[in-house]
Amino acid sequence: MGRLFDIILIAVILLSVAAVLVESIPRYRADWGTELRAFEWFFTGVFTIEYVVRLWCVGKPVRYARSFFGLVDLAAILPSFLSLVLPGGQVLAVVRVLRVLRVFRILKLAHYVGEANLLGKALRASRYKITVFLFTVVTIVVVVGSVMYLIEGPAGGFTSIPAGMYWAVVTLTTVGFGDITPQTGWGQLLASCLMIMGYGIIAVPTGIVTAELTLASKASSEPSAPGETVCPDCGLEDHGPDAIHCRRCGAELVREVPDPA
Repeated sequence: MGRLFDIILIAVILLSVAAVLVESIPRYRADWGTELRAFEWFFTGVFTIEYVVRLWCVGKPVRYARSFFGLVDLAAILPSFLSLVLPGGQVLAVVRVLRVLRVFRILKLAHYVGEANLLGKALRASRYKITVFLFTVVTIVVVVGSVMYLIEGPAGGFTSIPAGMYWAVVTLTTVGFGDITPQTGWGQLLASCLMIMGYGIIAVPTGIVTAELTLASKASSEPSAPGETVCPDCGLEDHGPDAIHCRRCGAELVREVPDPA
């Protein structure tokens, strides 16, 4: 029954998000605005009742209210009430789509959390390198934006150093909106150098994270030491040497039996 309830709840969440998206289209809002708003308040009522019942059922309501899913559940019902004092606030109801994350538990996809933990370890291990890389990028943006402001000036569309920095970010990331373009030869030369530099810079964080991800994958493939068994379902580590089931999700732990040879 709990599984069926969660599946129905996810269907209601998707319908409520669809109603918010449709209401943002002027043509449909003009023809069906009243009906869509009625649906929105109906969904808000359902989510409000469900949130109150969850707080009533759980053993520690304050802890649940402060958890990730508790905050998401609360954020799912606030936009409609916010629209009473802030017109248009109901569009924030699209945050309800985050509640679909419950599908990981419903469809028994929790074992993919272990892969997510592996990616998280790689990102944490590379955070200092990424920080240095971002600081370098910011320095390049400030310097190039300032130089371009001196070369082109307001006559070329570079009305200030921040405008030059904006152009540098757009060019360095190879987006190239084209709303500000250099007109002089020196400006075009600097832009060409920055474009070529952008291709090399984009590959740097990818290489850093990939290297750390490779190291983390090798470490996870090694046999776990006693007390470090990883749950195959939720990815929780640090189980006791005599543990049979995961202390978080209850899944059976699988330990590698050492080869007698």
